[in-house]
Amino acid sequence: MPWHTLPLKCAAALGLYMGYGGLHDIFILSIFTLWKYHGTLQEFLASNFSQAVLLKLGVTVLAAYMVIQFARPFLGSNRQPSEWSGPTKPLLIPCRTTHSRFFPKKHVFSNSYLMIGFPVGWEGVAGGMISTGSQKKGWYQVDAEDYLDRGNGHLGLRGKLDAYLTSQGIQPADYPYAYLVTAAKFLGYQFNPVSFWYLYSAKKDLTAMVLEVNNTFGERHMYFVTADEVTNELEDATAGLEASGADHDGKGGIPSANHKLQQRVIPKDFPRTGKINNTITLNSSKEHAKMVARVFSEGDPMDPITMSSWQKLKFLAAWWWVGLVTFPRIVKEAGVLFFQRKLHVWYRPEPRKRSIARKADETEAGLEEFFRRYLRYLVRQCPAPMTIRYVPSGVAGAGIETMTNTNTGTSGDEQTMEFKVLTPVFYTRFVYYAHDLEALFCELNDNCTISVSRPELLPKLLFKKPSPPLDLQNVFEYGQFKLIQRLRQRPERIEQPMTSAQTPR
Repeated sequence: MPWHTLPLKCAAALGLYMGYGGLHDIFILSIFTLWKYHGTLQEFLASNFSQAVLLKLGVTVLAAYMVIQFARPFLGSNRQPSEWSGPTKPLLIPCRTTHSRFFPKKHVFSNSYLMIGFPVGWEGVAGGMISTGSQKKGWYQVDAEDYLDRGNGHLGLRGKLDAYLTSQGIQPADYPYAYLVTAAKFLGYQFNPVSFWYLYSAKKDLTAMVLEVNNTFGERHMYFVTADEVTNELEDATAGLEASGADHDGKGGIPSANHKLQQRVIPKDFPRTGKINNTITLNSSKEHAKMVARVFSEGDPMDPITMSSWQKLKFLAAWWWVGLVTFPRIVKEAGVLFFQRKLHVWYRPEPRKRSIARKADETEAGLEEFFRRYLRYLVRQCPAPMTIRYVPSGVAGAGIETMTNTNTGTSGDEQTMEFKVLTPVFYTRFVYYAHDLEALFCELNDNCTISVSRPELLPKLLFKKPSPPLDLQNVFEYGQFKLIQRLRQRPERIEQPMTSAQTPR
């Protein structure tokens, strides 16, 4: 296998990549081929190739893979898809972010930060650099599943935005244009503290904005702000901005419920320059500014469609590492606050009703199905007509379910209630309680892990027929039953957010 054929092999691999539309297609095809003909292939290699030849073959494959990876920026479309007729275009936006904390101890830091912007509704690949909703991938990828409500990526970004606006009682038709500025995935990795959805009227005036805030635990909160509001007082801010694991006010920088998050929206016209300048101020309970966070453009944005190959290589060489170090930078600043500033470390509070909880772990996801089945049982055996809208938390693919018991043998109007789980930790906490009535009322009133629209209906729901006598076959089963009884006890109470005036325990 002469080495001079290496360029031809690389070109062939590149042709396969472009023809199939993605490296994963070639990988899947190769796996099935090897699985089907593995015996024949093994015999052929052993009888015709030496170890040296096989080593050269491995090097050739590796070289072809590297060629494909470095060619990705130049394989994308050099123009926007023909079906897109909306305003503006995808942009690479070099930025800088600054955080300034004022008390009880001052702390300031500034970092480079890369964001991308594109019109919501556009799908495709821009110059091989930015991609969304396309089988071909650019270096910086945006997946609809990662934004707003979890999952439902099939709706696309525009569909998910419309669904969010509708859930807030807002007409999506009032905002026919939208532009998303976010930190995209790079090499499959993404840490995205905040995304900005700029919403525009039919006249292309900036009239509203959605801030999508994520913390390091995977929790998310959306804030809807209109352009006419100089400040927007926000409720349930405990799941909001979280900049580090140690903070003067506690909870890793998560503001407590009586704090205000201020967002100023200045421009009124559609952003044709692509430059951004956003400032968020976190106020204390006494209306003093505790922290000011800014993200602003540093230099001119770059259009990936018009960038030359050399410009793309220079850009990737300068910015490839920035997204990967966002989270380590946060950990570093948390260490400074703890070790140098000697500030207190707080446990993270659970999110509030209007926040999106973190993803459930394996245990929580398994228990969610058991709880769902138990809730169905409660509805079925309820003596009064009952309808429950069950909203799960943190489990991918676990959708909202409406459970109905139309008990025609009883009189009275049908009772309707929404049962919303606010955090997946509820599922593991629920199984510790000895009684379901105790569990639901404690988790509702004391720990705030669930939200019930009509708590007065819970006793009706939990009223059950007497249980049959316990049937134990032997002493071993009796020991198991008593052990479960001993293990089931009320879990520790979840501490609620405190203000800076309170003293931690």
